[in-house]
Amino acid sequence: MKLPFDFTVSRMRAMALMVAACASFLPFAPVAHAQTGTGPAQSTQSQKLSTVDQQFLQDAGQAGATEIAASKLALTRAGDPQVREFAERMIVDHTKLARNLDVIAKRHGITAPPATDSSLIGSLKNLQGADFDRAYIEEVAVAVHQKAVELFRKESENGNDTALKAAANKALPVISHHYHYAMARQFAKPKATS
Repeated sequence: MKLPFDFTVSRMRAMALMVAACASFLPFAPVAHAQTGTGPAQSTQSQKLSTVDQQFLQDAGQAGATEIAASKLALTRAGDPQVREFAERMIVDHTKLARNLDVIAKRHGITAPPATDSSLIGSLKNLQGADFDRAYIEEVAVAVHQKAVELFRKESENGNDTALKAAANKALPVISHHYHYAMARQFAKPKATS
């Protein structure tokens, strides 16, 4: 049975209206704002971050990049399977955190990737097995996380940028959990051998 022409045209119009309605819910493309030099993307970028917030982004970026790089080394150099498992968790969690911070940084025109602590990564590259495990837990899982907990706590309490404060506050429980887990692992080793 052939449908009347009007029914098909009406149905096509309804579909076009639905597509147009859905498109109205999509966010504006940042490229369009950048080209015109107006709109939310331009006004957000023109708002400079405070020195405190800029320092937080730099320090948090370096800590995260260092933890990811060290954890990638742990996947092939660690002797203890639990250390490799912890490293996998670090890679997942800190990659997600880095993406969240990158989005905020890019809104403010900061696009340079964070640097790692090259001396720490260099020292870990020379280790294997139990020696690597001990250094990774002490220097990365404990020491870097201890600094990160303090860094994220300060930003969540004293930061000036609302989005950064919220991101720091949201990440703080995860980073604290990493730190407490690493401390338990560090102190469990000597007790088990005595």
